[in-house]
Amino acid sequence: MHAVHTVPAFSDNYIWLQENTDGSAQVVDPGDASVVDQALEERGLRLTAILLTHHHFDHVGGVEALKDRHGCRVYGPDNPGISAIDRVLREGDEIRVGDFHFTIFEVPGHTLDHIAYFQSATTDAPPLLFCGDTLFAGGCGRIFEGDPPMMFSSLAKLTKLPVDTAVYCAHEYTLANLAFAMAADGDNPALQTRVAKAKTLRERDVPTVPSTIALELATNPFLRSTEDGLRAGLARAGREMGSDAVSTFAALRAWKDEF
Repeated sequence: MHAVHTVPAFSDNYIWLQENTDGSAQVVDPGDASVVDQALEERGLRLTAILLTHHHFDHVGGVEALKDRHGCRVYGPDNPGISAIDRVLREGDEIRVGDFHFTIFEVPGHTLDHIAYFQSATTDAPPLLFCGDTLFAGGCGRIFEGDPPMMFSSLAKLTKLPVDTAVYCAHEYTLANLAFAMAADGDNPALQTRVAKAKTLRERDVPTVPSTIALELATNPFLRSTEDGLRAGLARAGREMGSDAVSTFAALRAWKDEF
C-alpha cells in the first residue's frame, strides 16, 4: 500500500511526499528542498518525481535543487516560466508515477496555469486529490490571475469527484477559513462541529489536512453558494450580490479578501 506523508514547510505550507512500495517517492509542490531532503533521509526513500500544481514560489522554489540532486522527473502545468518541467500536463492527461495513477484537471482561478492531480479509489485506499491552492480545507484560494466565474467553475469540477476523496491542499489555513465560514454560515451544524474538531487538532499541532469532498460540500462556504444560508449571511453583512450562484460566490470571495 502506498502512503502520503506530510512535510511542513515555511510557516504554513504542506508538501506532500508520496511513498511507493519499491522505496521510491515523489513530492507535490516542493517550495523548500531542504525539508524534502530531510524527509527522504528519515524514511530511506529516493526521489524520482516532482508534481507541480502552479508557479508560485512557495510551490516551486525547491524544484531545481531537488532535480539537480536527485535527477528526478518534473511534471507540471503548461507554463514556460517553470523551466524545470519535463512533461507538461493538461486537462484529461493521465500519468502513472510510482504506485499512483493520476488524472489531470485544469483548475484556473488562483493562477491561470493551476492544475490538480486526482487518483481514483484503489483496492486498499480511497480516492485522493492534490489540489494545490484551488480548494482549501474550509476555503478556496485567493483569485490572483483568474476571475470569479473561472474559479467557481474550477471548484465545481472538483465537487463532482467522489465524496470520499481525500483532499490534500497545500496550506494549513483551516482555522482562519473556518472563522470566515462561521461569519457567513454560522447556523450550519456541520460547520460548528468541524470548527470544534479543527481547533482540537491544531491545539495538538496536528494537521487538519486532508479533508474530504463530503466535508467540504457540507461546510465550505465557497462550495455552498447555492444555499439560502449563505445568501442570508451575505445580506446580514451588507454585501452586495446578484441572483445567481456565481455572483454569490464572487461576493463571498470579496468578503473573505477583506475578512
